Amino acid sequence: MKFRFILWCVTICLLLTSCSNVNSIESQDDSVPTLIYYTIGTPDKDLALVNQKLNEILIPNYHFAIEYHKIPFDDYGNQLNTLIGSGKFDIAFTAGKTQGDYLGNAKNGTWLSLDSYLEDQYTTLYNAVDPLLWKGVRVNKQIYGVPTNKELAVPEWFVFSSELVEKYEIPVESCTDFSSLQPYLYLIKEHEPDCTPFLLDSFSHNFFALNGYDYLIGTELPLMFQFSEDHPNVVNILETEEGMETLQTIRRWYVDGLINVDAALRDPNDIDETTHLFCTMSSGGPLSERIWEESFHMPVQAVCVSEPIATTNSAVGGIMAVRARTRYPEECLKFLELVNTDPVIRNLLNYGVEGIHYEKTEDNQVRKLTNTYSGIQYTQGNWFILDTLEGEPLNKWDTFAEFNKNCTASSLLGFSPDLSSLKSEIEAVSEIWMRYFPAIMTGSIDPDEHVPLLIEQLKANGIDTIQAQLQQQIDEWLSIQ
Repeated sequence: MKFRFILWCVTICLLLTSCSNVNSIESQDDSVPTLIYYTIGTPDKDLALVNQKLNEILIPNYHFAIEYHKIPFDDYGNQLNTLIGSGKFDIAFTAGKTQGDYLGNAKNGTWLSLDSYLEDQYTTLYNAVDPLLWKGVRVNKQIYGVPTNKELAVPEWFVFSSELVEKYEIPVESCTDFSSLQPYLYLIKEHEPDCTPFLLDSFSHNFFALNGYDYLIGTELPLMFQFSEDHPNVVNILETEEGMETLQTIRRWYVDGLINVDAALRDPNDIDETTHLFCTMSSGGPLSERIWEESFHMPVQAVCVSEPIATTNSAVGGIMAVRARTRYPEECLKFLELVNTDPVIRNLLNYGVEGIHYEKTEDNQVRKLTNTYSGIQYTQGNWFILDTLEGEPLNKWDTFAEFNKNCTASSLLGFSPDLSSLKSEIEAVSEIWMRYFPAIMTGSIDPDEHVPLLIEQLKANGIDTIQAQLQQQIDEWLSIQ
C-alpha cells in the first residue's frame, strides 16, 4: 500500500512537470531566437503574463521571442552597467547618465549603429519617428538608438490652483514671467495666510529658461547657452546679468514669505492633499494638466512660460538601444519597428492585457482595471499609436502633433560634448555647484553674498577650463553641420 502511494505521488509529480513544460513551450518556443530586453520600472506582478501574450504575437508572426525584464528606477544605472559588462542582453532602455547613459555608451561602442538598417530594410521605423528626434540622438553623425516618439520639447510652466485663480479672478494667461506673476503672489499672501504663494522644492526648475537659457550638460553644471543664438556662446549663468536678477528675485520672494521656508530641503514628491499652494513651476508637454492635477491633488490651470525648444536633452530622454554585439540585430530592429508601428503591441506594453488589466470604453478609450501591470510610457516606442485613457481628450495625439509642429529646433540639437579628458574637473565643479544648488535656487541664501564665493570656488576647480572646452567643441561641431 505504501509503495502504491509513493508511485501515485511520483506519477502526479511527473504529470505536473509535463504540464509545466507544455506551458513553458507554449509561452516561448525554444526553436526561435529569444531577445533579452531590459527597461526601467518596478517589476510588475503580471510582467510574465504580458511577456507571454507578447510572445503569442511575436513567435507565430515574426519568428522570435522577447524575454522582458524591468529594473527599479533607483538601481537601473548600476544594474545596466553590470549587464553591459556581461553582455547578457539584446535591447535596453537608455537615457541620461543615471538611466543607461545613452551618449556615453554610444561613444564607447556599447550600442549598435542603426543607420544602415534604417536606410534600407527599416525605413518604416525611420518614418514613424519625428526627424528632429533622430537628429537629437545622433552621436558623431550616427544613430545608436530609437528615441521615444513623443513631444519634442518640455518647456517650463506656471501651474496654478484653479480654485484660487477663480476665487480672485486672476488673469493667469498674462502671467508669463516673474514680473507679471509677482503681484498675484503678494495678493495670495495677504488674503490666504495658510497658503504657500510659490511652492518650490530641492530639485528646483530651470528658471533661466524664462530668459531663453538651457543647460548644456544637465543641471550638474551652471554652464548654459541661449536657444535663440545661431552660434551659441557658453556662459556661466551665475556670471550673467539675467542669471543674477533671477536669483535676486527668488531671494526677495523667499524673504517676503512667498516661498515655503523648507524649499531647499523639500522632496519633489512631498505633496499631498494637505499641501495648500497657489503656484509652482513644472516642466511638461501638452496636456500635462492631468498629470499635475494627480501630483498636486487639485484642479489646476497652467501657462507655458518658456519657448518649446527641441534639444538634445529632450531627444535622449527615452531611447531603446540594441547591444552592439547582439546575435540577432535583424530581430531587434523588427521589434523596435513593431513598438513604433503596431498599435496592438504598443498598447500591450503600455497598458497590459485587455480584459485583465484594462477594458475599452464606448469611445474606445482605456479604462484601467488593475495595477498589476503598468508600462512606463516614456521608455517605449511611439506615443501616437497608443489608445488614450478614459477622461483624456479624444484628440490628444492631434494636440501633441500640433504642439510638435510649433516647436523650434535648438541650434545645438544633436550636439553631445566629449569631456572625458576633464572628468576630475567636472566632478569637482559639479560637487561644489550641487552643494549650493538647492539653497541658491530656492532663495534660501542671499545670492549677493554667496554667488561671488561660489564663483570663486568653481573657478578654482576648473569651470573656466570646462567652459572653454565646451565652446571649442561647439565651434567645431557647428562648422561641419
